[in-house]
Amino acid sequence: MPRVAVIAHAGKSLDGGLPELRRELAVYGVTDPDWYEVPKSRKAPKQVRKALAAGAELVIAWGGDGMMQRCVDVLAGSKATLAIIPAGTANLLATNLGIPKDLKAAVGIALGPHRRRLDVGRMNGEGFAVMAGAGFDARMIGAADGPLKDRFGRLAYVWTGARSVRVKPFEARIEVDGKKWYKGQASCILVGNVGQLFGGVEAFADARPDDGSLELGVVTAQGAVEWMRTITRAAIDTASASPYTETTSARKIRIRLDRKVPYELDGGDRTKVRDIKIQLEPAAVRVCVPSEAAAASAA
Repeated sequence: MPRVAVIAHAGKSLDGGLPELRRELAVYGVTDPDWYEVPKSRKAPKQVRKALAAGAELVIAWGGDGMMQRCVDVLAGSKATLAIIPAGTANLLATNLGIPKDLKAAVGIALGPHRRRLDVGRMNGEGFAVMAGAGFDARMIGAADGPLKDRFGRLAYVWTGARSVRVKPFEARIEVDGKKWYKGQASCILVGNVGQLFGGVEAFADARPDDGSLELGVVTAQGAVEWMRTITRAAIDTASASPYTETTSARKIRIRLDRKVPYELDGGDRTKVRDIKIQLEPAAVRVCVPSEAAAASAA
């Protein structure tokens, strides 16, 4: 049995909560893991570093995508393995990997034999495993974070998203792998390492977290009507099929904006920026996953 550390967002819950997590780990013989609880996901990196310094080989992260992003940021390039217990609101990384929102099943996967190496993107130096974005999605997420999301869950994103469609677009210049790719107005720039968003909606049909590339999309939709058409197209097909989107694959991205706009990493909002640099780190983090058959069934 590897040395196990648990990094838990104390404000998140799943089934019987953290006491049940302890009981389930004990079933597998993990009776005394290194245990770290944090009140907010932004407090997690310090604890992950402590766990690694203490010799942790398997880091079990309890929380949502924001918690996973903070852990991935530290674990990328290390020898430790990440295990996901999806106790958050959206759990997009877990969903794309076929890890169910069920504590017993997730613990079984965490302590099972199957591993998968995932690519990691770095946006302005910070790692992410799911997606990063600037503009519309960052405004939506930033406005929903806090009491609104705690109370209403995913519905908070619907409410704040409806308010964000009225925001004025910005001018963007984008280089992909050192070459000019896009210049013009944009309301959202999205970089994906996986394809699936909320409710099974696909932003990038061909995205895989281990294919050695990131997917880049620019959305030019403005106003409620164009955004509704874009969202509807994403629901019935993929977002890239909308006439208001342009997409490509990339390993290195440079984005320059005409004004500061907010950005997000794996659902966590960040401060406003005008200059964004994104770099791919192939196969940078090892993650516990279900067997291929189990993952296909969960999907």
